[in-house]
Amino acid sequence: MATHLVPSRTLLLGGARSGKSTRAEQLLADRPDVLYVATGGTRDGDAEWAQRVALHRERRPASWRTAETRDLEAVLADTADPAPVLIDCLALWLTAVMDECDAWDDAVWADGGEAAVQRRCDALARAWATTGRYAVAVSNEVGMGVVPATAAGRRFRDTLGRLNMAVADASERVLLVVAGQVLTVKPAAG
Repeated sequence: MATHLVPSRTLLLGGARSGKSTRAEQLLADRPDVLYVATGGTRDGDAEWAQRVALHRERRPASWRTAETRDLEAVLADTADPAPVLIDCLALWLTAVMDECDAWDDAVWADGGEAAVQRRCDALARAWATTGRYAVAVSNEVGMGVVPATAAGRRFRDTLGRLNMAVADASERVLLVVAGQVLTVKPAAG
C-alpha cells in the first residue's frame, strides 16, 4: 500500500556543480512516482547543454516522469496528480522569465520590465506557499559569488536572491549543498 506524503516543501540551494540536483533527487529516491519538472528548456545546437540534460535523465529512476515546463504555478496547483514534484531549477526558470520580459535590457527593465518580472516571481512564491503537493525545489545560491560585472547580471542575482528568500520563507525545510555535502539551514519541524 502506498503511503501518502504530507504536503511539505523543501528548498535546496547551492552553487554551480555543488551537487544540489543530485541531493534533491536523493530526497525522493524511495518514491516510485515523482514528477521531475525541468525548467531549463532546450538549447538548439548546444551539445554541452544536451549532455548535461542527458546526464540528469540517466540519473533519475525510470519510473519518474519528466515535464519540461516553466508553468510552475500550474504544476504546484495540480491536486489531481498525487506524485511528489521536484523542480530543477528556479534559476533557470528566472532566466526564462527575464528572457520573456526582455528584462536584460536596461531600458526595458526601467520601463516596466522589473515590475513584470516581480509579478511572475510573486506568483511563483504564492503558488509554492499554497501548494498541496509534496514539493522539492532546487535553486542557485547567488549570495556567495562574485558580484556580476554588468547591470543585467546584478539584477538577475538580486532578483533570484529575493525569489530564493520568498520560497525559503514558505518552505518547511531549507538545505544548502556545498561540495556535495548537505547543510541544514531551516530544519523541518517535528
